Amino acid sequence: MRVIKHLRPHLGAVLLVFLLLFVQAFCDLLVPRLTSDIVDVGILQQGIDHVAPDQMRASTYDHLVAAADDPEGLIAASYDADGLVYRLNDFGEAHIDELDELECAPLAQLAQSTGVAERYEVTADSRRASSASDPAVTDDSDGETMRQQALAFTASEYSALGLDLWDRQVGYLLREGGKMIAVTLGMGVCALLIGLLASRTGAQIARDLRERVFKKVLSFSHRELDRFSTASLITRSTNDIQQVQMSCVMLMRMVLYAPIIGFGGVVMVARTNLSMSWIIALAVAVVICIVIVLFTLTMPRFKIMQTLVDGLNLASREMLTGVPVIRAFTREGHEEQRFEQANGALMRTQLFVGRTMGFMRPMMTVVMNGVSVLIIWVASRQVDFGSLQVGDMIAFITYSTMIIGSFLMLAMVSVILPRANVAAERIDEVCGTETSIVDAAHPVELTVLEGGPRRRRATLEFDHVGFRYDDADADVVSDISFVAAPGTTTAIIGPTGSGKSTLLNLIPRFHDVTAGAIRVDGTDIRDMRLSDLRSLIGFAPQKGTLFSGTIEDNIRFGGEDISEDTMRESARIAQAEEFILAKPNGYDELVSQGGTSVSGGQRQRLSIARALATEAPILLFDDSFSALDYRTDATLRRALRQQLADRTVIIVAQRVATIANADQILVLEEGRVVGCGTHEQLLCTCPTYRQIADSQLSSFDGKEASVG
Repeated sequence: MRVIKHLRPHLGAVLLVFLLLFVQAFCDLLVPRLTSDIVDVGILQQGIDHVAPDQMRASTYDHLVAAADDPEGLIAASYDADGLVYRLNDFGEAHIDELDELECAPLAQLAQSTGVAERYEVTADSRRASSASDPAVTDDSDGETMRQQALAFTASEYSALGLDLWDRQVGYLLREGGKMIAVTLGMGVCALLIGLLASRTGAQIARDLRERVFKKVLSFSHRELDRFSTASLITRSTNDIQQVQMSCVMLMRMVLYAPIIGFGGVVMVARTNLSMSWIIALAVAVVICIVIVLFTLTMPRFKIMQTLVDGLNLASREMLTGVPVIRAFTREGHEEQRFEQANGALMRTQLFVGRTMGFMRPMMTVVMNGVSVLIIWVASRQVDFGSLQVGDMIAFITYSTMIIGSFLMLAMVSVILPRANVAAERIDEVCGTETSIVDAAHPVELTVLEGGPRRRRATLEFDHVGFRYDDADADVVSDISFVAAPGTTTAIIGPTGSGKSTLLNLIPRFHDVTAGAIRVDGTDIRDMRLSDLRSLIGFAPQKGTLFSGTIEDNIRFGGEDISEDTMRESARIAQAEEFILAKPNGYDELVSQGGTSVSGGQRQRLSIARALATEAPILLFDDSFSALDYRTDATLRRALRQQLADRTVIIVAQRVATIANADQILVLEEGRVVGCGTHEQLLCTCPTYRQIADSQLSSFDGKEASVG
């Protein structure tokens, strides 16, 4: 699975969690065994945990030596005489289990001969009466009955020696109860540490993924950005990464724990009673069938769900950003219906998945409760026959619940994993996308003048440049050639859709040319580092995008090395100083996200100031004056001409008045240059330019055109 690979960098934490899970599982599996011992030994056997007495009378010792099948003399070697009492020595302590087997039958005989075993006769008679008609009864019941009789005699032997059985029983219960408390505390500490490590690891994975996705998206060219919608990228950066984070935590806490506790439960069941193992096998088979059916129904829906989340985010984003337009055209009803369609489709898919997976918990509960009832029914008969003790039955039920619970854990986690796997695929799709615009293998080093790259002068040259999109049949722009020298202004004008903005976007390599070359001081921009190239460019886009923060933060967005004097001078040139100082907090005035707290013209002026503050030798203005009034436009252009005499300026504009004083004007039509020259020259030589001018200006006597 794709999710698992995200755990590889955190292998140390995973291994530590795995070790802690083993400790937790050991403690968890030990609790039912301790419970069984407390019930069987501590309560029913009065705290006597071994058939072989740790001390006995001489008459009892003589009977054991005579009656036991002990050719190696283990009994004689295990007890030391202390007057008329024989006490178990260290050798006997080491071989206590073997002594239990040797002494069981002789002690049972003594119990029967002395009348101690009379209370077991009813059980034995019942077992014998039932064994004739029930083939399930085996010799195990005989062995268990004999053992209980031997334990009864051992208890009577202690009483005969004057030992306090109550103290022995209480001591055993306190000792085993203390063990249970210690084991439970250890299990709790392990669970706490596992939760802490899993949560930290999951959070680190999510952090790293967000950084990877963010850095990758920042490296995308327009080609890659066009492939993924903004809504989809937001979903992948938030919801999808959250799904991966949650699944990694579940993998560490539950998926790793389930097989450990399940296998351990099987081992403990085998030690407790193999005759009822078929119940576990039946329950596991039923659980697996349920999981397979549910997953067959829900897996395809998980992939659909993520696509529907993208659609809902897209609809929400469009509606929230377009509220003024929606209200202006009274399209609230239509947009509500469109949102309802996206929201309803997601809701129906989520309901289907939720309802389908909702069957899992009650069905698993039925299976677990049914198994418990079946175990009690079968085990109660074995208890009645004497082949199983009550504590063992309790332990068997607990272990069975653990085994089935481990499968239930896997089933519950597997509800999350398919969706997380889809989310991981979507994240990998972004991170694995190759960026089409990258640095050259051996980039040309940028020569800098004293004071840094921004202090230099730069000549920009277009040499038969052409560009077409990947899926387009024709070039957007073709055979564009011109030279923009330092200290000059080159303007680009043309009808809508003629390729003006596309041409400008080729300079900072937002797109790469598909024909010809663009050079800066004779160096092909594709042979330069992207960081070097873009350090030479100050860019004011068509849409003046601002970021949340202060006005000062936005103007100094181009670099931390921009001084306050440069920032203020840039604002003055961009004609933004007046409205900035009119704000209550001046340059410290907060700007809302997207710049919605300022007007369109103010937003454009701040965007121009941001480009100027970089002091870059090449300035690109992509229709950045469109929201300015004519007076501000003229004043701004006059200030640019006076203050930026050494810069290479390229302006894309729709207004003839904005570009009338440019040193050269390129007229584009259908992606080709149909005219090049000054304003006066083009009025005489270029019909397309003359048509544009006629539509905007009533007189071209040179005065109006030369305003500013």
